Amino acid sequence: MANPSAVKVFRVFLASLGFALMLATPTAAAEKYASIVIDMETNEVLHARHADSPRYPASLTKVMTLYMLFDAVKAGEVRLDEKLRVSRAAAKQPPSSLRLKVGQTITVADAIDALITKSANDVAVVVAERLGGTESRFATLMTAKAQSMGMTRTTFRNASGLPDSQQLSTARDMAILAERILKDHAGYYGYFAKTRFSWGRNTYKNHNRLIGTVTGVDGIKTGYTRASGFNLMTSAKRRGRRVITIMFGGSTARSRDQHVTDLVEAAYRSFEDSPTDPRLRARLQFSNVQPPIDPNGAAMPVLNGQVFGATSPVIAQGDEGSKDN
Repeated sequence: MANPSAVKVFRVFLASLGFALMLATPTAAAEKYASIVIDMETNEVLHARHADSPRYPASLTKVMTLYMLFDAVKAGEVRLDEKLRVSRAAAKQPPSSLRLKVGQTITVADAIDALITKSANDVAVVVAERLGGTESRFATLMTAKAQSMGMTRTTFRNASGLPDSQQLSTARDMAILAERILKDHAGYYGYFAKTRFSWGRNTYKNHNRLIGTVTGVDGIKTGYTRASGFNLMTSAKRRGRRVITIMFGGSTARSRDQHVTDLVEAAYRSFEDSPTDPRLRARLQFSNVQPPIDPNGAAMPVLNGQVFGATSPVIAQGDEGSKDN
């Protein structure tokens, strides 16, 4: 029988080895915070911090999944009333999910709502398999599309944003994606403004709580994993002028929402200030925005879906819907 002490030492060694491998593998930096604010009217970057540094996108990934789905609907390859069948791989996805069963079906229209409001990981796989045959092949297609759109620092390994050390993006790349959704699929953008989605006996609230609380905000997506912290891609339009804001790495949903709100308000104040130089106006306004409190507090290092603590690995999974926030 194995010596318990030797087994314990071996487990600690494995955890340490995993952490060492994590450091040797291209991953997001230890610091998780990043942000960018863009004026869509001029395409000017009003504010940027760590905007080109690699970060874990979490469920902001689903915006790319939706972009691909909108492409397919627009091309007539998929219908909104088409019923998508749930595979075993989809049904076993961890929360946040609709808890779909193998063989069950969901329409494309409901899948869109579920991805946006509930951020359902099982639905992401259902869509991926419909469009790509397998989720891994779909992720390859997602990456190719992202690269063609100018998202040169983005790599997708799955359709949901669940932890994978090689699934990386940047704040700037996510801003490009938000802009392309607005330009290429304006007819479907209204889905992102929905605040509720009903499925079966349950009604789910949209995790994007800035909709209806911050003037002009009409989308688009939140995200959370232990590796990423709390992320948010949002868009606001006031007096005909649209601003895109991206934040990665909040310690809580509340602090993230407050910081993004501050960034949005600073952007619109910068349009109204008296100095004639627009860059000076932006610098003045964003200099007053306080950095988020403990921006990396919710984020932990991850390697292939495992978060490494001091002595042993812990499985990291789920999205914001699996948190009480």
